[in-house]
Amino acid sequence: MSFGPLLHAWRDRLDPADAGLPTGRRRAPGLRREELAQLAGISVDYVLRLEQGRATSPSAQVVGALARALQLSRAERDELFRAAGLLPPRDGTVGSHVPAGVQRLVARLGDVPIGVFTAAWGLVSWNPHWSALHGDPAQLPPAERNLARLLFGPYAAALHPVRSERGTDAFAASIVADLEDAAARYPADPHLADLVRDLRAESAEFARLWTAPTPPQPHASERKTITHPEVGEITMDCDVLLVPGADLRLVTYTAAAGSPDAGKLELLRVIGGHTGTRRRG
Repeated sequence: MSFGPLLHAWRDRLDPADAGLPTGRRRAPGLRREELAQLAGISVDYVLRLEQGRATSPSAQVVGALARALQLSRAERDELFRAAGLLPPRDGTVGSHVPAGVQRLVARLGDVPIGVFTAAWGLVSWNPHWSALHGDPAQLPPAERNLARLLFGPYAAALHPVRSERGTDAFAASIVADLEDAAARYPADPHLADLVRDLRAESAEFARLWTAPTPPQPHASERKTITHPEVGEITMDCDVLLVPGADLRLVTYTAAAGSPDAGKLELLRVIGGHTGTRRRG
């Protein structure tokens, strides 16, 4: 099957509830084109042209975003890449495929801010509460949706300030150590190599930490404080959960029930829902 019919068939197959979208009364099953466009971070017109065969050369980045938005299996993702005339992502590179079960988890746990990161700390999926808490990652160029770039690059001021109880230096060192580990495990990944090269050239602090003897530290629960422009400071527990077999990290924020911080989180969830912010990948 060619790219357009595949895209249309898989759009019709996906239940909007599994993508964190309201169901209501619909004239047709599956996602609307504008919903798929929103989830994938592309225009509705481009989705229409892809389905009608009037756009025939989508980039690997666009195909990957569509595959995540449609919650395709790995085999289906590869089929979509081949239908676009592209080679599927090869083994030995940092994976950005988010299993459907993980995507449903992100969509359904709407009261918990959740972001899904790759082994190289690239943000590939998030829910509306994450956007309400941190600022909408969709406003950043896709290549800049990376925690290391946000810590050390020019877009650091784009999202809301975060303080770790371990201190900024310890947190930054742990992220660099994670990238060193990822580079050792994925030596053939060109995007990871480009990321490291750029950060070493752009940031003296990153270059110092990269060459320092910093053993990887396992991620554990820690307290973080986010300074939000609408509700002020929120202090929460931040947990990093690993996805077996996918080399992904789920980052979550929670606060004790009944606490002032939990009240601020709930207010942000309502604000985020009313502004229509949606997860994109």
